[in-house]
Amino acid sequence: MKKILLPIIAILLMSISVQAQIKADSTKIDPTLTGQYQLMLSKSKTLNGYKLVNPSRLSLFWKNVRDSLAVNQKQLVVTRKKIQDQGKEISELNKQITGTESSLANSNAKLNEINFLGIGFTKGNYNLFVWGLIITLAIALAFIILRSAKHIHEAKYRSTLYEEISQEYQNYKTKANEKEKKLARELQDERNKLDEFKNRGK
Repeated sequence: MKKILLPIIAILLMSISVQAQIKADSTKIDPTLTGQYQLMLSKSKTLNGYKLVNPSRLSLFWKNVRDSLAVNQKQLVVTRKKIQDQGKEISELNKQITGTESSLANSNAKLNEINFLGIGFTKGNYNLFVWGLIITLAIALAFIILRSAKHIHEAKYRSTLYEEISQEYQNYKTKANEKEKKLARELQDERNKLDEFKNRGK
Protein backbone atom coordinates (compact mmCIF):
# COMPACT_ATOMS: atom_id res chain seq x y z
CA MET A 1 0.00 0.00 0.00
CA LYS A 2 2.85 2.41 0.86
CA LYS A 3 4.45 1.54 -2.45
CA ILE A 4 1.30 2.70 -4.31
CA LEU A 5 0.69 5.82 -2.21
CA LEU A 6 4.24 7.12 -2.42
CA PRO A 7 4.29 7.43 -6.25
CA ILE A 8 0.78 9.01 -6.21
CA ILE A 9 1.82 11.52 -3.53
CA ALA A 10 5.00 12.25 -5.46
CA ILE A 11 2.98 12.88 -8.68
CA LEU A 12 0.55 15.12 -6.79
CA LEU A 13 3.39 17.10 -5.22
CA MET A 14 5.04 17.50 -8.60
CA SER A 15 1.77 18.59 -10.17
CA ILE A 16 1.19 21.16 -7.41
CA SER A 17 4.75 22.46 -7.72
CA VAL A 18 4.36 22.69 -11.53
CA GLN A 19 1.06 24.59 -11.13
CA ALA A 20 2.71 26.94 -8.62
CA GLN A 21 5.66 27.39 -10.98
CA ILE A 22 3.29 28.14 -13.89
CA LYS A 23 1.41 30.72 -11.84
CA ALA A 24 4.68 32.25 -10.65
CA ASP A 25 5.98 32.35 -14.22
CA SER A 26 2.74 33.88 -15.53
CA THR A 27 3.02 36.75 -13.05
CA LYS A 28 6.55 37.57 -14.22
CA ILE A 29 5.74 37.95 -17.91
CA ASP A 30 3.47 39.91 -20.19
CA PRO A 31 -0.12 38.85 -19.24
CA THR A 32 -1.36 39.07 -22.83
CA LEU A 33 -1.96 35.94 -24.91
CA THR A 34 1.16 36.66 -26.93
CA GLY A 35 3.24 36.91 -23.75
CA GLN A 36 1.77 33.67 -22.40
CA TYR A 37 2.42 31.94 -25.71
CA GLN A 38 6.04 33.11 -25.71
CA LEU A 39 6.44 31.91 -22.08
CA MET A 40 4.98 28.52 -22.97
CA LEU A 41 7.43 28.16 -25.87
CA SER A 42 10.38 29.28 -23.75
CA LYS A 43 9.55 26.77 -20.97
CA SER A 44 9.02 23.93 -23.46
CA LYS A 45 11.79 21.43 -24.10
CA THR A 46 12.95 20.54 -27.58
CA LEU A 47 13.30 16.90 -28.57
CA ASN A 48 14.34 15.93 -32.09
CA GLY A 49 13.25 19.32 -33.42
CA TYR A 50 9.83 19.11 -31.71
CA LYS A 51 8.64 21.22 -28.78
CA LEU A 52 7.39 19.30 -25.79
CA VAL A 53 4.70 21.44 -24.17
CA ASN A 54 3.62 20.93 -20.58
CA PRO A 55 -0.09 19.98 -20.67
CA SER A 56 -0.80 22.19 -17.63
CA ARG A 57 0.74 25.19 -19.38
CA LEU A 58 -1.20 24.36 -22.56
CA SER A 59 -4.47 23.99 -20.59
CA LEU A 60 -3.88 27.29 -18.80
CA PHE A 61 -3.06 28.99 -22.10
CA TRP A 62 -6.20 27.55 -23.73
CA LYS A 63 -8.30 28.64 -20.73
CA ASN A 64 -6.89 32.16 -21.05
CA VAL A 65 -7.61 32.08 -24.81
CA ARG A 66 -11.23 31.09 -24.12
CA ASP A 67 -11.53 33.77 -21.39
CA SER A 68 -10.12 36.39 -23.76
CA LEU A 69 -12.49 35.26 -26.51
CA ALA A 70 -15.44 35.40 -24.08
CA VAL A 71 -14.43 38.93 -22.97
CA ASN A 72 -14.02 39.96 -26.60
CA GLN A 73 -17.41 38.44 -27.45
CA LYS A 74 -19.05 40.39 -24.61
CA GLN A 75 -17.28 43.58 -25.69
CA LEU A 76 -18.36 42.87 -29.27
CA VAL A 77 -22.00 42.46 -28.18
CA VAL A 78 -21.79 45.67 -26.11
CA THR A 79 -20.10 47.49 -29.01
CA ARG A 80 -22.71 46.23 -31.48
CA LYS A 81 -25.47 47.36 -29.10
CA LYS A 82 -23.80 50.77 -28.80
CA ILE A 83 -23.47 50.99 -32.59
CA GLN A 84 -27.13 50.01 -32.98
CA ASP A 85 -28.20 52.59 -30.36
CA GLN A 86 -26.01 55.22 -32.00
CA GLY A 87 -27.50 54.28 -35.40
CA LYS A 88 -31.00 54.82 -33.98
CA GLU A 89 -29.87 58.09 -32.41
CA ILE A 90 -28.31 59.22 -35.70
CA SER A 91 -31.53 58.26 -37.52
CA GLU A 92 -33.59 60.29 -35.01
CA LEU A 93 -31.19 63.23 -35.32
CA ASN A 94 -31.42 63.02 -39.12
CA LYS A 95 -35.22 63.07 -38.85
CA GLN A 96 -35.01 66.08 -36.51
CA ILE A 97 -32.57 67.81 -38.89
CA THR A 98 -34.88 67.08 -41.83
CA GLY A 99 -37.84 68.46 -39.86
CA THR A 100 -35.82 71.50 -38.80
CA GLU A 101 -34.64 72.12 -42.36
CA SER A 102 -38.23 71.81 -43.59
CA SER A 103 -39.44 74.24 -40.90
CA LEU A 104 -36.58 76.60 -41.73
CA ALA A 105 -37.42 76.43 -45.44
CA ASN A 106 -41.10 77.16 -44.66
CA SER A 107 -40.11 80.05 -42.37
CA ASN A 108 -37.77 81.48 -45.02
CA ALA A 109 -40.52 81.11 -47.63
CA LYS A 110 -42.98 82.93 -45.34
CA LEU A 111 -40.41 85.65 -44.60
CA ASN A 112 -39.66 85.98 -48.31
CA GLU A 113 -43.36 86.15 -49.26
CA ILE A 114 -45.41 89.36 -49.30
CA ASN A 115 -49.19 89.40 -49.78
CA PHE A 116 -50.49 92.29 -51.87
CA LEU A 117 -54.19 92.48 -52.76
CA GLY A 118 -54.52 88.81 -51.83
CA ILE A 119 -51.73 87.76 -54.20
CA GLY A 120 -48.55 86.21 -52.83
CA PHE A 121 -45.26 87.63 -54.13
CA THR A 122 -41.67 86.88 -53.30
CA LYS A 123 -39.72 89.95 -52.18
CA GLY A 124 -37.87 90.14 -55.49
CA ASN A 125 -41.09 89.88 -57.55
CA TYR A 126 -42.83 92.33 -55.22
CA ASN A 127 -40.01 94.86 -55.68
CA LEU A 128 -40.22 94.41 -59.46
CA PHE A 129 -44.00 94.82 -59.36
CA VAL A 130 -43.87 97.96 -57.18
CA TRP A 131 -41.12 99.61 -59.24
CA GLY A 132 -42.94 98.69 -62.46
CA LEU A 133 -46.13 100.25 -61.07
CA ILE A 134 -44.27 103.39 -59.95
CA ILE A 135 -42.58 103.76 -63.37
CA THR A 136 -45.90 103.21 -65.18
CA LEU A 137 -47.65 105.82 -63.00
CA ALA A 138 -44.76 108.26 -63.50
CA ILE A 139 -44.98 107.82 -67.29
CA ALA A 140 -48.78 108.28 -67.17
CA LEU A 141 -48.37 111.40 -65.01
CA ALA A 142 -45.74 112.84 -67.39
CA PHE A 143 -48.07 112.13 -70.34
CA ILE A 144 -51.00 113.84 -68.55
CA ILE A 145 -48.83 116.84 -67.63
CA LEU A 146 -47.61 117.18 -71.23
CA ARG A 147 -51.16 116.89 -72.56
CA SER A 148 -52.38 119.40 -69.95
CA ALA A 149 -49.55 121.80 -70.83
CA LYS A 150 -50.50 121.52 -74.50
CA HIS A 151 -54.18 122.19 -73.68
CA ILE A 152 -53.24 125.09 -71.38
CA HIS A 153 -51.09 126.55 -74.16
CA GLU A 154 -53.96 126.09 -76.64
CA ALA A 155 -56.41 127.70 -74.16
CA LYS A 156 -54.08 130.68 -73.65
CA TYR A 157 -53.68 131.04 -77.41
CA ARG A 158 -57.46 130.95 -77.94
CA SER A 159 -57.98 133.34 -75.04
CA THR A 160 -55.49 135.75 -76.61
CA LEU A 161 -57.27 135.40 -79.97
CA TYR A 162 -60.61 136.03 -78.29
CA GLU A 163 -59.28 139.14 -76.57
CA GLU A 164 -57.87 140.42 -79.87
CA ILE A 165 -61.16 139.76 -81.67
CA SER A 166 -63.10 141.27 -78.78
CA GLN A 167 -60.88 144.37 -78.92
CA GLU A 168 -61.30 144.63 -82.66
CA TYR A 169 -65.05 144.24 -82.28
CA GLN A 170 -65.11 146.95 -79.59
CA ASN A 171 -63.07 149.21 -81.87
CA TYR A 172 -65.41 148.39 -84.77
CA LYS A 173 -68.45 149.10 -82.57
CA THR A 174 -66.96 152.40 -81.47
CA LYS A 175 -66.15 153.38 -85.04
CA ALA A 176 -69.56 152.23 -86.25
CA ASN A 177 -71.24 154.19 -83.46
CA GLU A 178 -69.24 157.29 -84.31
CA LYS A 179 -70.02 156.80 -88.00
CA GLU A 180 -73.70 156.30 -87.19
CA LYS A 181 -73.71 159.46 -85.09
CA LYS A 182 -71.93 161.33 -87.87
CA LEU A 183 -74.41 160.04 -90.44
CA ALA A 184 -77.27 160.92 -88.09
CA ARG A 185 -75.89 164.47 -87.76
CA GLU A 186 -75.46 164.73 -91.49
CA LEU A 187 -78.99 163.42 -92.02
CA GLN A 188 -80.29 165.92 -89.49
CA ASP A 189 -78.39 168.70 -91.22
CA GLU A 190 -79.90 167.67 -94.53
CA ARG A 191 -83.36 167.61 -92.99
CA ASN A 192 -82.80 170.98 -91.48
CA LYS A 193 -81.70 172.27 -94.87
CA LEU A 194 -84.76 170.70 -96.49
CA ASP A 195 -87.08 172.24 -93.91
CA GLU A 196 -85.39 175.59 -94.38
CA PHE A 197 -85.70 175.29 -98.16
CA LYS A 198 -89.42 174.45 -97.84
CA ASN A 199 -89.97 177.44 -95.57
CA ARG A 200 -88.37 179.69 -98.14
CA GLY A 201 -90.58 178.38 -100.84
CA LYS A 202 -93.70 179.46 -99.00
